[in-house]
Amino acid sequence: MKPIHIGLLGVGTVGGGTYTVLKRNQEEIARRAGRKIIVKMIADKDMDKALSLADSDVTITTDAHEITKNSDIDIVVELIGGQTIARDLILEAIAHGKHVVTANKALLANHGTEIFAAARAKGVIVAFEAAVAGGIPIIKALREGLTANRITWIAGIINGTANFILSEMREKGLSFEQVLAQAQKLGYAEADPTYDIEGIDAAHKITLMSAIAFGIPVQFSKVYTEGITQLTGEDIRYAEELGYRIKLLGITKRVEKGIELRVHPTLIPMRRLIANVEGVMNAVVVRGDAVGATLYYGAGAGAEPTASSVIADLVDVTRMQNADPMHRVPILSFQPDLLSDTPIISMEEVETSYYLRMQVIDKPGVMAEITHIVADHNISISALIQKEASSDSDRVSIIMLTHLTVERNINAAIVQIESLSVVMSKVIRIRIEELNN
Repeated sequence: MKPIHIGLLGVGTVGGGTYTVLKRNQEEIARRAGRKIIVKMIADKDMDKALSLADSDVTITTDAHEITKNSDIDIVVELIGGQTIARDLILEAIAHGKHVVTANKALLANHGTEIFAAARAKGVIVAFEAAVAGGIPIIKALREGLTANRITWIAGIINGTANFILSEMREKGLSFEQVLAQAQKLGYAEADPTYDIEGIDAAHKITLMSAIAFGIPVQFSKVYTEGITQLTGEDIRYAEELGYRIKLLGITKRVEKGIELRVHPTLIPMRRLIANVEGVMNAVVVRGDAVGATLYYGAGAGAEPTASSVIADLVDVTRMQNADPMHRVPILSFQPDLLSDTPIISMEEVETSYYLRMQVIDKPGVMAEITHIVADHNISISALIQKEASSDSDRVSIIMLTHLTVERNINAAIVQIESLSVVMSKVIRIRIEELNN
């Protein structure tokens, strides 16, 4: 049977890993796919790098359009990143009737609706397993493995850089700035780490998972996003004392008013498996009504782990390319004409529990003032701790854990608490998720 010809756009970390794994495991992959999958062309600005990687029978070019327009190429693999050139190349490949495999979560989170519509109109496949959680096959699990379920929520550690920073802060007592510098030195964080530490990367990924889980359009603009830059070792220690770990989570939930879609630091009980995921590893918990909670764990980045997902997509596309488009697995799991218009609810409407910490003057009546404000906003306290003041200070830290309440109420209570003359700091607020139902 005629081999499948691949055009590879970009041979950076993931592109190089994809070529290496395809070559190394070619026989095994062919046995699974039913035919050989061969890289026929590579496009990269660094000609020398591409030439040093590829065999002599691979055509190397600096012009990616030569691949997207080439009639001999069956599948275009986009691994260059970004949202401008990559978008144009993917749409051009689709227009020329080519299937596309990509790891570009930012592009799909922002322009997925346009790209998926173009692919449907042309009858081609867009596959993106590698766009979420690296080597973990979470997209396939959501699209296929869990199709019998009404999914209720997803919670994931889906950015390895942020998880590494939080793990090191907890284990070694280092500051955020110290660990970030260490992460950059080790190559876990970019020179500009904004996407990782501000939660944007995780927001791209949870947007895609939410669309697949709930059958809604891709809506990145509606994700609530909060990063880890304001977290301190003090809160990480207090959380530990209370039986929690702090993780940056991407969360999406089906609730009565709509769909929650959010990324933020979260206290998770230590007894949950996901709370014990350390370093650069990723993990995603999916709750379905039939199966209950399922956990997916593994490397969320890296050349060969991500290449594993890219090649899994290549095998899937190879198997499905001759199938009637109506009988393929839909890109977002649900049939495109049956996507739901269920709204994404605002963060103010989200209901969860909270960890609150503040510094106050150590004198009688302070606790009563604060608890009175909390009660006035219909917030129930589950735990209240006052730390001892040091011998040379009249200030103490108060830590409060709440029962479930609406974010709007917490916001209003925080404003009122911070206006008290006895409160000497901003109120630190971290959300709590029990992840038990």
